[in-house]
Amino acid sequence: MIARKATVFLLAASAIFGQARTRELVRRDNVTIEVIAEGRGPLIVMLPSLGRDSEEFDPAAKRIAAAGFRVLRPQPRGFGRSVGPMEKLTLHDLAKDVAAVIERENSGPAIIAGHAFGHFVAKMTAVDFPKLVRGVILIGAAQKTPDPAVQQSVAIATDPSQPVAERLKHLKIVFFAPGNDARLWLTGFHANVRAAEIIARDATPQKEYYAAGNVPLLDIQGENDPYKPPSARNELVDEFGAQRVTVVRVPHAAHAIIVEQPNAVADAVVAWSRKL
Repeated sequence: MIARKATVFLLAASAIFGQARTRELVRRDNVTIEVIAEGRGPLIVMLPSLGRDSEEFDPAAKRIAAAGFRVLRPQPRGFGRSVGPMEKLTLHDLAKDVAAVIERENSGPAIIAGHAFGHFVAKMTAVDFPKLVRGVILIGAAQKTPDPAVQQSVAIATDPSQPVAERLKHLKIVFFAPGNDARLWLTGFHANVRAAEIIARDATPQKEYYAAGNVPLLDIQGENDPYKPPSARNELVDEFGAQRVTVVRVPHAAHAIIVEQPNAVADAVVAWSRKL
């Protein structure tokens, strides 16, 4: 009886404080976006990396929600119940999906945290919908002019049609710090989503999204990420100023930082967001 009462109490407490994880659908025009939602408080929207969904944000999202935030994770078109046109997209189209999710929540402007490819969409949303965004968090973002060799490694590592041994080699080069298990990302890349997102990125001139409007920026970098070599670590600060840009370096992490160090990422997100 005591155990049963304790269970009922915990379920009730979860409902009161809004911590339960839910899934809902947001529709606009001919697009439907599935959203994973949890927590209660100021709004943070998290966007996944190239060709991947937001399920792997579970540990970080749970930690952020527990710290007093409402965390939304829109699934990209092509994942789960998210559907919509997949051809001839631009980042503007994907930003509209995110904006629809924020508008549906109707709880004020959001902080958008984008991991890797997701940071392009986060920046674009801040440009196209400035009233809906109060800050952008870059998680494992690329430098302004990436090394072509790094780009090639990413192309191989994220392509499910490539040989496993070759993919694992390049996952170790770019995505995972020494000692971290790169085999985690041998699965989870969806070819059709990846292809559509590459087209969207390449069809959108960098100058249209790079500055992310004029909102505050948090740049969370993995210390082992070849996308952010020492020469590029402070490039956003140099361009936009220290008053606008905050840089956090996370040890023992590379480009897959969100799964390598989810607690460190979550803590950086929470600390910065509380100051806005």
